[in-house]
Amino acid sequence: MTVPTASRLDTLKVATGVLGPVLAGGVIKRRPKVMGLLEKAQADTSAVQILQDLRAKYAAPLVRLAVPGRSFALVLSADEVGHVLAESPEPFSPANLEKRRALEKFQPHGVLISEGPERARRREFTERALETPQPLHHLTPVVLRKVQEEVAALPTSGVLDWNQFAGVWWRAVRRIVLGDAARDDDTTTELLGRLRSSANWSYLSPRHKGLRERTLARVRAHLARAEAGSLAEAAGTTEEDAVDQVGHWLFAFDAAGMVTFRTLGMLATHPHARQLALEEVPSAPDLPYLRASVLETVRLWPTTPAILRDTTKEVEGLPEGTGLLIFAPFFHRDDQNLPYAHSFAPDIWLDGRAQENPALVPFSAGPGECPARNLVLMVTSVFLAKMLETRDYLLTSGQQLGPATPLPSTLDNFGMTFSVRPKR
Repeated sequence: MTVPTASRLDTLKVATGVLGPVLAGGVIKRRPKVMGLLEKAQADTSAVQILQDLRAKYAAPLVRLAVPGRSFALVLSADEVGHVLAESPEPFSPANLEKRRALEKFQPHGVLISEGPERARRREFTERALETPQPLHHLTPVVLRKVQEEVAALPTSGVLDWNQFAGVWWRAVRRIVLGDAARDDDTTTELLGRLRSSANWSYLSPRHKGLRERTLARVRAHLARAEAGSLAEAAGTTEEDAVDQVGHWLFAFDAAGMVTFRTLGMLATHPHARQLALEEVPSAPDLPYLRASVLETVRLWPTTPAILRDTTKEVEGLPEGTGLLIFAPFFHRDDQNLPYAHSFAPDIWLDGRAQENPALVPFSAGPGECPARNLVLMVTSVFLAKMLETRDYLLTSGQQLGPATPLPSTLDNFGMTFSVRPKR
């Protein structure tokens, strides 16, 4: 297979119009001010257009970029997305070079940047603790109670903004992951946030050894307590490998909070979807439509827009060590192939249409799929159910999210606000 190489001009377009906004917005920790600017510019609209043009021009599933000193290629076909993700970690390793340079700053033993036997051991630990194959974790009844207690602190009338929501979200997350004693441990969350913000700079970021040791010592102390009814108890160890994995679970729940707030925006502006969600709220935690709504929100605005892999050997005409980029918004918003590209369509996750498309990957796919997928879907759907149970929400921040117009390609969750009133 011969892989075409993009011209320098096309490579520059990808660097500035596709990768540039992603890096500016924060790959590891979102930058709220920049996200507001990206929403105003609707940055993903031009990014998707650039890649559609490259697909038409080169007519190939893979296109190499003219990057000095680094072999790098774009994935431009849905079938190739399925192939690359299904063949991880060999010959397409999730431990991509750029990803390692960023994540090693705060979780050098994380499964995402591990290889060989270490990856297998760390992945097995994570899947066991998170009960990856199970739709509902055995802690679901405990999670339901903790979420209900924390959601009670959200306003029942007046205004709800991101900061209010995030405070309640993180209290619930810390109770679920680390135990009730961690409920008010804002310091651990803040320290992890500082490490992640630094990791945004990847190669350019210094190693904050002292900050990392201080942060992970706090996580280790919560793990040592192994409080009953928490994921810390399920982890069952304070080994360094485990501490890094738990730190990543908290990282994942940051993105899950963003998705939950955006999904609330979808339900507040789509009356039919809201009615279907409300009908199943009393059946929590069995919430298939709310789960589908969360999946659809991640399709519309992927929390991991750049899925990266590195080849571990020469494959498909690419040399060993080639970086591969799957730009999720390109495939998720491809209006040349998806009739629902810019619509809120939770039904595609219930009737099989989404599963038939190998490029719809809200939680990645294959052996490298997010092991917390089912846990996150359970927590986010339960959280939304408890919010909707006693309150009505009206989006007041001005974003055009209703069914009458195409949904925006870029959505800043930090700028969203709602009017809240008690449910009639």
